[in-house]
Amino acid sequence: MTSSLDAKSVLLVSVSGEDRVAQFAIDETSGELTPIEGFTVNGAAGPMAISPDGRTLYVSLRSTHRVASYRIEPHTFTPLNEIDVGGSGTFLATDRTGRFLFSAYYGDGRVAVHEIKEDGSLGDQVQSIGTAKNAHCIVIDRSNRFVFVPHTGPEAIYQFVFDVGSGRLTQNPAGNVDTSEAGTKHEPRHLWFHPTEDFAYVSMEAGSEIGAFGFDSEEGTLTPLSENVSTLPMGFGENNSTADVEVTPDGRYAFVSNRGHDSLAGFEIDQKSGRTRSLNPPTTPTAQTPRSFNIHPNGQWVYAAGQGSGELIAYRLNDDGGLAPLQTLTVGKSPAWVQVVPLPAE
Repeated sequence: MTSSLDAKSVLLVSVSGEDRVAQFAIDETSGELTPIEGFTVNGAAGPMAISPDGRTLYVSLRSTHRVASYRIEPHTFTPLNEIDVGGSGTFLATDRTGRFLFSAYYGDGRVAVHEIKEDGSLGDQVQSIGTAKNAHCIVIDRSNRFVFVPHTGPEAIYQFVFDVGSGRLTQNPAGNVDTSEAGTKHEPRHLWFHPTEDFAYVSMEAGSEIGAFGFDSEEGTLTPLSENVSTLPMGFGENNSTADVEVTPDGRYAFVSNRGHDSLAGFEIDQKSGRTRSLNPPTTPTAQTPRSFNIHPNGQWVYAAGQGSGELIAYRLNDDGGLAPLQTLTVGKSPAWVQVVPLPAE
């Protein structure tokens, strides 16, 4: 097993029910996890983000309406500062330069931008924009010019233009993406861009679906590529809602977490059309209520936490997109976010 001293990457889990972040060393050969000392935080730990240079970690402290920053060291996370953000942040992301932190606020129906200082610590708020009910996620495109905010409330993905000089967002003149459909709930929750092609994938919370979108990289707009594809196997009729979505680093597969069916739904991505089709089998079991999962940057392993059971499962990602369970560990009360962190060299 890998110790904290020779690990090249670690897995962090926000244990929101215990005001702490759990830490696991990742074995670079097997993908298996070894528990090592984590750290306590001043509130219910939630979403996390890493700076583009890999040197700084940001953690949303949802119960105290704060965000904390940490310097990522070879064997520890050194606190930099905490700031009051005035709300319970449900998603964090940096711009591609690492100069600004974006945050989304589900309860407040807004998004915000904060300055990031040269040492990685958080500075002043640049902007706060009221959007609409249930702003759940905020993501920037590869060009660092366009920002997207899925909202489960109004059934819409808000589209913004980003000014990298000032850090400010303005509404895209094209307006927002309307995902509503008469008599049917879809509710876009999280969004993930394809690593190389102009496609984006969205978890539809109420619809238990994945949505595939084409991305116009000149105008900064999303357009549906096809009808949404179900994340559930045929015949499942019980309650379910999706949560997280990610695309593998090679862009071949997408996964969405099912809360209710308690599984990861896998999809193959057509590299020309961007459309998705369910893998066979279509789902892999997880721990109870998988709110968050993360694919290792090397594309070999996937880690998913069950918010309901307090368990964490490690999987090997096979070449055909299948997931093979490696181990199950107890992580703590109500794990809310899973984040692989590559460690800097000594």
